[in-house]
Amino acid sequence: MNPTDISHPDYFHKVVDCQWACPAHTPVPEYIRLISAGRYSDAYMVNWKSNVFPGILGRTCDRPCEPACRRGRVEDGNVELRKPTTHEDGPKPEPVAICRLKRVAADHKDDVTARMPKAPKQKNGKRIACIGGGPASLTVARDLAPLGYDITVYEADPKAGGFMRSQVPRFRLPESVIDEEVGYITGIGNITVKTGTRVDSLKKVLAEGYDAVFVGTGAPRGRDLDVPGRKEAANNVHIGIDWLASVSFGHIDKVGKKVIVLGGGNTAMDCCRSAKRLGGEDVKVIVRSGYEEMKASPWEKEDAIHEGIPILNYLVPKACKVDGGKLVGMSFEKVKAEYDARGRRSLVPTGEPDQYFECDDVLVAIGQENAFPWIERDAGVEFDKWNMPVVDQATFQSTNPKVFFGGDAAFGPKNIIWAVAHGHEAAVSIDKLFNGEDLKERPLPAVTVMSQKMGIHEWSYDNDISVALRHKVPWQDQKLTLKNIKVEVELGFDAKAGFAEAQRCLNCDVQTVFTPRLCIECDACVDICPMDCITFTENGEEAELRQRLTAPSLRPDQGLYVSEKLRMTGRIMAKDEDVCLHCGLCAERCPTGAWDMQKYLIQMTHAGPGCRKPQRKAA
Repeated sequence: MNPTDISHPDYFHKVVDCQWACPAHTPVPEYIRLISAGRYSDAYMVNWKSNVFPGILGRTCDRPCEPACRRGRVEDGNVELRKPTTHEDGPKPEPVAICRLKRVAADHKDDVTARMPKAPKQKNGKRIACIGGGPASLTVARDLAPLGYDITVYEADPKAGGFMRSQVPRFRLPESVIDEEVGYITGIGNITVKTGTRVDSLKKVLAEGYDAVFVGTGAPRGRDLDVPGRKEAANNVHIGIDWLASVSFGHIDKVGKKVIVLGGGNTAMDCCRSAKRLGGEDVKVIVRSGYEEMKASPWEKEDAIHEGIPILNYLVPKACKVDGGKLVGMSFEKVKAEYDARGRRSLVPTGEPDQYFECDDVLVAIGQENAFPWIERDAGVEFDKWNMPVVDQATFQSTNPKVFFGGDAAFGPKNIIWAVAHGHEAAVSIDKLFNGEDLKERPLPAVTVMSQKMGIHEWSYDNDISVALRHKVPWQDQKLTLKNIKVEVELGFDAKAGFAEAQRCLNCDVQTVFTPRLCIECDACVDICPMDCITFTENGEEAELRQRLTAPSLRPDQGLYVSEKLRMTGRIMAKDEDVCLHCGLCAERCPTGAWDMQKYLIQMTHAGPGCRKPQRKAA
């Protein structure tokens, strides 16, 4: 293998698995260390720069960072033998509660208003229209307003926030949190939000003289149900996302006693839990797929079950039963999953009798679709065979060079953190467009490297490598939460619990950096490593070398840190990044200082001077 180029910004970026997995690349270990130090406002601002909505995401994020967390991996096996365990003798290891620690920073921070950027008094002469007031558009506005752009946000609802406000129930996300974090953005200046204003023509917006248009309208249309009796039962069959919006804005405040929710995604979980709070006494979720195949996040399913809502699987809607013009029940066909030689699943009838459930209302949450009836097909924006705009996946520019897309409007339904990431990238493109640059030349991240050495055997960070169970977030009493849809269920960590959970972080951004010319090949680092992840051996092809490590590499998708040939024997040092604890024991033991612990902080470059030529060189 060739020596690893640790100067490439992506190498150590990938080693920080949580940050690499986050679409906005939030510096997770950095803000967690700040929480450990009680520096909540600083931790909040680190988050705010990357993900824009720390308080909102600390309650609602889909948490792509947590499955990637090293803590869950290295605890998932015997330290000495490096073999996976069955967990029959104890709880399954859990990742650090990264999402909930984000909320800790938001809940415990001081007033950060003065730390927010302000738009310059002198505008730069460019006017940008953002269609839709959700997370993608608000991110574009936040990134461009401080640069002097004049931003106008068009929002059909009475308040900005998009689906964060209209579709996430208040028992998960209080309105005060949305108001606060949307307010930070609108308070920057140079941002006009036109609420209650529905855009019905892209050509009309372009004719108003905007220099660029960003479309962040989400996926506003819920898929409907097509079964016999659906039309006759129309008054009591509701599209889930529309129903949630009506609940959010106070247009609906009650539901029937018997409620069926169709669908297995997070919207379905929000629907069933909302129905439970609006008078539903018998609320059940019915899904075509198996429980494990449901698209809802595992914790969303668990929360629904915890509130007494059953989830019934492998049932396909067959018909709505109407009696006297009123919905009284639904019938379902029982199916099972069968797989072909390629592993493709088919749902086939079991032959069992249809199952029938009484109901007063049905909430349909079987998916969402994009809808662009307001974009004329002669406005210069091409659409594909699925009626989606043709959008460049790197620049977010459409075939009309002045029109950009982001969030669910760009590539279909995802989540808030993806919408934020899209907004950042679209803002970079818009800024580069008006500075005469190639939009496809994306800016390098900002990289800083700093040794954490405080003394011969002391580092500037703590690393608790013991097995430590994840702390549970306390809940409000169900006697209160199930009676009032506005009472928040999760109470969040207090300062003590937040500190304890933060201590579980393995500081994966503090890297083990090896200097071959200082190594005397004494193997002291090999002896002391608790994970057997360091090997001195002859070089070879990667697949073969991975099998010759002190502990064979179990995950070839994880990096292998390979040094140049060592001067004494010609061997190389190979370290398996997969399970390295970043504990620093190798650097403490090394008699020559060949190992050092260096914090590798990577921050994505957003719109502004940093995204333009000449680009910075990576460290």
